[in-house]
Formats: sequence, structure tokens, C-alpha cells
Amino acid sequence: MKLSSANINIMVKACRKAAKILIRDYGEIEKLQVSLKGPGDYVTASDKKVEKILIEELQKARPHYSILSEEIGEINNDLSFRWIIDPIDGTSNFLHGIPHFAISIGLEHNKEIICGIVYDPIKDEMFIAEKGNGAYMNNQRMRVSTRSKLKDCIIFSGGPRYGSENKELIFKEYIKFSSKVHIAIRKFGSGSLDMAYVAAGRCDGMWQRDLNYWDIAAGIILVKESGGFVTDFDGEYRYLQNKTLLVTNSKINNEMIEVLK
Repeated sequence: MKLSSANINIMVKACRKAAKILIRDYGEIEKLQVSLKGPGDYVTASDKKVEKILIEELQKARPHYSILSEEIGEINNDLSFRWIIDPIDGTSNFLHGIPHFAISIGLEHNKEIICGIVYDPIKDEMFIAEKGNGAYMNNQRMRVSTRSKLKDCIIFSGGPRYGSENKELIFKEYIKFSSKVHIAIRKFGSGSLDMAYVAAGRCDGMWQRDLNYWDIAAGIILVKESGGFVTDFDGEYRYLQNKTLLVTNSKINNEMIEVLK
């Protein structure tokens, strides 16, 4: 089966067009214009070009929808429908020539994400999901993993940013998980791809603090439509309010919540 609704087709077209900029600029890393946006947080000329293309394509197809995007902020139109955009999730990886970053777009209807896309242009992997219609990676159906014991799992996390107020707490959480997980904890630097990998069964769970909505919007529907859970650290659905995100397959959610307590 292939997802081919009107909204999905709009998102795919926008991502494909914007990805041409990323692929070109990725091959010319040394020529990128970079401005400092904050400690350890960079924005590139590529970010802005990609965002511009995405917004132009989305607005052309759906001119009445609102937009929330990382660089420009909000464009308020019809608030019942809203695109949530991260033009480059994994900017630091991109800047350093590490081929692990993605374009992320989620579509929100009445405060609920109803479809999403996470596109890794270097690997040409497109993760897509739509409410009630499943999740797919390059048109192959995705399912979360079936591992049921935390000790046998691969778990992702993001670690603290340089200026994080929760730095010590995040390190403590990392130590607690490292004592429970026998296989591996990984930090790859792209929250949207972390969520896509949970949805695809490539890893079994992730936890992270202080992510923004545009980092996770598309990933929420990818994981849910693949049979996984997206909650806060207490197992509730306040991840946007309290900035704690727990993403798991259907079997280790409770065990990860216990570790985070």
C-alpha cells in the first residue's frame, strides 16, 4: 500500500523540492554561510532556503492553513489546520558533514497531528504516516519492534544542550538507563529521525527533555501509526507542556517509565 492522500502528496512534493537544496549544500559544506543563533545552536543559509521552499509549496497548495516553523515562527491563518515544520532537524550533523539529518513536516488538525513526514535526503529514506492509514518507509509498512525486555533493547536519547537547566538531571537519567540497558544507548543528534527509527523498529525506545514541537510533530504520528507509544515521562500526554518525551514500542513503555521515576 502507498499513502497518497492530497495532504500527503503536498508534503512529499515540498520535501522533494527542498531536499535538492540540502543535497547540493551538503556537498559544499565548507562554503556554507553560518550565523550563531545561540550557544551550540546554529542556523545556516540552507535552513532558511529550505524553509522558504517548504512554506512556498505548502502555502501554494493550502493557502488558508496556518504554519509554525522553527526559523520564522508562526503564520496565523485558519488555526484549525496548521503545518509544523523543521527545515533541518540535525543542523549540527549537517554542518559537520555527518549524513544524519532530516526535513520534518507535521500537519495538525484541531490540535492533533493527523499526518507527518520525516525525510532523510542523503539516505533517500522517507518516513510517512497518516491517521488511520498506517506508517510507511519508502512505501514499506512500518511496525515498532517487539522486544519486551529493556535490557535487550537499543535506546536513543539526545543528551543535554550546552545551556540546559536540566543538565545534571539528564546525566543522572543516562546513568540509570546505562545500568539497565545491556545492548546500547545511542545519541544521533536528530530527534525526528530518532522517532522515525522507533517507528521503523530500528530501535526500541527513546527519551529526551527540552525538545520543541517542530522536532517531534511528524514523529508523533509515525510512532502511533506504527503501534508505538508517545507520552511524557509519567506515561501521560503532556509532553508539549512539560518538555519530556518518551517514545517506545508497545512492550517496554512501563519499564522505561519506572527508570525515569
